[in-house]
Amino acid sequence: MKVLFVFYVPSGGMDTINRLRCQELRNYGIEASCLYYFWGAGMQNRADFPIYITNDDAEIKQILDAGGYDVIVVTTDHESFPRFRQLGYTGKLVLEIQGYGPQEVARSKLTEAVPYVNAYASALMNPSTPHITALFQELFPHIPCYIIPNSINSETFTYRQTTKLSYPVIAWLGRIDDNKNWREFLYIGHQLTHFVPDLQLWMFEDPNLGDPDQRQQFLKVVDDLQLGSRLTMHANIPNHEMQYYYSSIGDSGGFMCSTSKVEGGPLSVLEAMSCRCPILATNSDGVTITIKHNVTGKNYNLGNVHQAVIEGLNLMQDVGLRESIRDAAQHLVKTEFTPYRYSVNFIDMLNNI
Repeated sequence: MKVLFVFYVPSGGMDTINRLRCQELRNYGIEASCLYYFWGAGMQNRADFPIYITNDDAEIKQILDAGGYDVIVVTTDHESFPRFRQLGYTGKLVLEIQGYGPQEVARSKLTEAVPYVNAYASALMNPSTPHITALFQELFPHIPCYIIPNSINSETFTYRQTTKLSYPVIAWLGRIDDNKNWREFLYIGHQLTHFVPDLQLWMFEDPNLGDPDQRQQFLKVVDDLQLGSRLTMHANIPNHEMQYYYSSIGDSGGFMCSTSKVEGGPLSVLEAMSCRCPILATNSDGVTITIKHNVTGKNYNLGNVHQAVIEGLNLMQDVGLRESIRDAAQHLVKTEFTPYRYSVNFIDMLNNI
């Protein structure tokens, strides 16, 4: 069987998700490839399967004709369904939603997708995101829905011993946009410096993405809070190198802080857990299947910076709790979010549509 995964750009979580599942599905006799409409920084990451970059109809038609794909899984771009049909593709089409950001945007986009899904889709997918699943059931009651949590290979992406830092680090990963909520991370970091004088902040981003207006606001807040000397921006770190950063953050006594307003199934959370980097996160939808408060991580209520600071300090100062969280989080990834489990669920979908 042959599968094509389609998204706009190879960057961030989608690049990693697609690389992982293409590599793993091959172990079960499924040939998987990726099509992206535009170039993205994820192209620096290693891949041993076909990746196509084009938004040209003639070139896409050649890819579809030569590929002989049984199934095309399109992430987000429901408008591509009639386009692929017009280009001669006759196989199955699946719409995958990894996240839209704000819930009102998700409702608007999926409502817009109704005629496309009803006319062309054989199935729907999401990585166990409660508000997306609810919208699927409400808007597409007759289309099969498959809940397939994202996974990582915790044997190849795992804790790595590094030279221990002389200061604690709290880290953030995402785009400089409103939903990723960079502003809250900066306020949390700023308040934590009153209690942890040598604290450093690391932010990992793809500067090719994000909102230019938000970036100007970001620079102003950094200046207003006088965080420039504490803040290090890391741009487009190759994915395989991130395991060393996560491990170093965990060993520094710090943590990863996920401040998103809404999340789908963020791979960064699983990656950090696998590398024994503890996480403090908002109670955003998709995070709830991985982070159980004081067991596999810590939660705080979106917008409550004071609560986040208290939980963050507790995570840094209570060594016993910190180590139990690191152990439990790593164990959860190794047992529940495995490539094997993902493949079994994905193949079950393929066999039933």
